[in-house]
Amino acid sequence: MAARPGPVYWLGKDTLRVSAALFAENRRRLCHGLRAKEGLVAGSMVVLQGGEQRQRYCTDTDILFRQESFFHWAFGVTEADCFGSINVDTGKSILFVPKLHESYATWMGEIHPKEHFKEKYAVDEVQYTCDIADVLSNLKPAVLLTLRGQNTDSWSICREASFEGISRFQVNNTLLHPVIVECRLIKTDMELEVLRYTNKISSEAHKVLMKHVKPGQKEYEMESLFQHYCSTRGGMRHTSYTCICGTGNNSSVLHYGHAGAPNDKTIEDGDMCLFDMGGEYYCYSSDITCSFPANGKFTPDQKGIYEAVLKSSRTVMAAIKPGVMWTDMHRLADRVHLEELLKIGILKGSVEDMLKVHLGSVFMPHGLGHLLGIDVHDVGGYPEGTERVNEPGLKSLRMGRPVQERMVLTVEPGIYFIDHLLDQALADPAQNCFINNQVLARFRGFGGVRIEDDIAVTANGIELLTCVPRTVEEVEACMADSEKPFSPIISSEKF
Repeated sequence: MAARPGPVYWLGKDTLRVSAALFAENRRRLCHGLRAKEGLVAGSMVVLQGGEQRQRYCTDTDILFRQESFFHWAFGVTEADCFGSINVDTGKSILFVPKLHESYATWMGEIHPKEHFKEKYAVDEVQYTCDIADVLSNLKPAVLLTLRGQNTDSWSICREASFEGISRFQVNNTLLHPVIVECRLIKTDMELEVLRYTNKISSEAHKVLMKHVKPGQKEYEMESLFQHYCSTRGGMRHTSYTCICGTGNNSSVLHYGHAGAPNDKTIEDGDMCLFDMGGEYYCYSSDITCSFPANGKFTPDQKGIYEAVLKSSRTVMAAIKPGVMWTDMHRLADRVHLEELLKIGILKGSVEDMLKVHLGSVFMPHGLGHLLGIDVHDVGGYPEGTERVNEPGLKSLRMGRPVQERMVLTVEPGIYFIDHLLDQALADPAQNCFINNQVLARFRGFGGVRIEDDIAVTANGIELLTCVPRTVEEVEACMADSEKPFSPIISSEKF
């Protein structure tokens, strides 16, 4: 893209240039939303606290820093231990940065003056964090608006800004959170540009894995290769979440890859691979899952399950447009899965009756998808007054509101053979009457298939951000094409 006027975040080569105008526009939108809010007091000022640099337990080893998401959305600052304020009436922004000890220059590098940060982030003013109480006192804000609210995915309370001397001010910690969440929900053109980039790089990384995977390798080798591609070709130091490289029965473990199951299995001939990984650029996420056979050729059973999930994915994406309920999209995916499992012979009977006993959740216990942005499970799924549907499957859905234009969402239907859930269904008279246990036995140990794409909602439908092989024929052709594969050795070849 052509460089916009003013400062940009850019890591060189073919990485994306992101203008500081993106964050100025976010601050403008936030002020506009707050000014429309009943109860706002004239002269109010937003105060946000950025993330802190932390050490590993009691050691002096730093944990790799990643900016707090709300603060990043408003300021785009990569450094730790900062604050920011925004005058709601005027939009004027002040960035507060740490006043560093002179020893920093010895161990950590150059100590930049305040003017450096003013130019780097295109804010109106820069002050030191140690002076924040005095600076704000001189501005005489009527109210400080601080951020306090619950994340409806983690149930954690976001961190409210706090500094020495805040007791001098009148503080409102209820007004800001719902407004900034709704602002983050709807993506600007500049934000969509970054999300297209994260999807482009992550999609290419997934294609590299398809070309490289083979029986005898370890799952963690695939995780490493994905991270290496995203870093070397995309400037992505972080992934959006813990990488999931499940093969064989591990592909039925929905959040595989954690410390208790750290992508450590040897990939075997005949395994299905379920690789769920996304790179993150300048705190903007991607979330992509590809499923394929480790040996490059689908068996009839693998093809049957894969094409069932692919049909679900494509049916749902064809139905998404502004105004549809996300819960209805989940139900649509369930219906397609049950219809296809009926054709395969795993199920028998009436699909309508299966839906009444929530049989779809036995094979897809998670939600259809979620909001995506600065967080991989982005905020805004359940605004005040929106309740979760307390039904199997739907209670795990991370958004319960109507779809809106400029939302970015994942669409990730899946079919899994999870012994725990299958055994429960077989023990339940309301569900076991629909299951052909003789055919089901053939799929024990199969694992699972998930197909996950990232989409941006348009006025009439969707823009597909993810670009990876999806049909059986495309997947097999990609895996057979090893010409000019990506080398894990760093080279100067132009991307």
